[in-house]
Amino acid sequence: MKANDTERLVRANIRALCPYSTARDEYQGSIGVFLDANESPYDTGWNRYPDPRQRALKEKISAIKGVPAGNIFLGNGSDEAIDLVYRIFCEPGRDNAVMIAPSYGMYKVAADINDVQARQVQLGEDFSLDGEALLKECDSRTKLLFICSPNNPSANAFPREQLLEIAERFQGMLVVDEAYADFSSQGSLLGSLAEHPNLIILQTFSKAWGMAGLRLGMAFASEYVIRLMSMVKYPYNISQAVQEIALKALSNPGNKAKELVALRDKAAEGMKRFAFIRRIYPSDANFLLVKVDDAPALYKHLLADGIIVRNRSSVRGCEGCLRITTGLEEENKALLASLEEYEKGNIHR
Repeated sequence: MKANDTERLVRANIRALCPYSTARDEYQGSIGVFLDANESPYDTGWNRYPDPRQRALKEKISAIKGVPAGNIFLGNGSDEAIDLVYRIFCEPGRDNAVMIAPSYGMYKVAADINDVQARQVQLGEDFSLDGEALLKECDSRTKLLFICSPNNPSANAFPREQLLEIAERFQGMLVVDEAYADFSSQGSLLGSLAEHPNLIILQTFSKAWGMAGLRLGMAFASEYVIRLMSMVKYPYNISQAVQEIALKALSNPGNKAKELVALRDKAAEGMKRFAFIRRIYPSDANFLLVKVDDAPALYKHLLADGIIVRNRSSVRGCEGCLRITTGLEEENKALLASLEEYEKGNIHR
């Protein structure tokens, strides 16, 4: 898709939108006396509104990711960015979005909230991606195509060449959710943004960076798309506290991805000895999808031992499966001990 084709996908009311603007959106330079926003002048540490553009934080992310600050949007989790792309590109009651299944449930939930038809295309055997089937499901009213890679809950990453081919052929906006990319040898598509103006990449601080409680998500796209997202978002969507904590964390760049991958692989190796575990799917993420004999029974057993995992056995394509997040060494040991108790209990029945 050519760069000038993106504008035709945008809803007319969004193209014409005059966004809410604060004085702090508009000024340049250093300000010492703030009399613009009807704040309290008494310094509590939080009496001032946060930077609505998150300038300092975006500059830090830009340096780490190698992406210009103008190509970065920050949201209240990736869910905010997901909702915004529906509001920007999809006409309620008319347009549709295509997505893979099984995958992250918020793509469909956000579609339902925005009155946009969600068309789900089932992944193939071993959760392989059928690009032709995805594109065949698209029509002239398909504005968005969602692909989570590495995917949740299947844990596999799709070949980057396949994703870029879809971006080349699809006539709408391709949203690639890379929430788990830090754990994958496939890497990221960030380096391909300039060549694909219809590409939106989602990443997060919740996984490898260990900041799920902050609710800080990132979207990377063309400057035009980022401007649209910034127009439609609420003015102060990222609090001052979140910006400061994230800046402090990023002052010592590095995450725990490699350590978690090692812990994940060690846990997977420990699970192989249990006869009731039928399959441990290959993982490019910080979790394992595990097929077992009786998922609901094992889920209840783990709960009784104070261990919560995700029961995905009712999801089409994940029948009999539990999704198990990688924990610390002692947490993984507790999991394996509970699995051992479960096996002993089954043997003695």
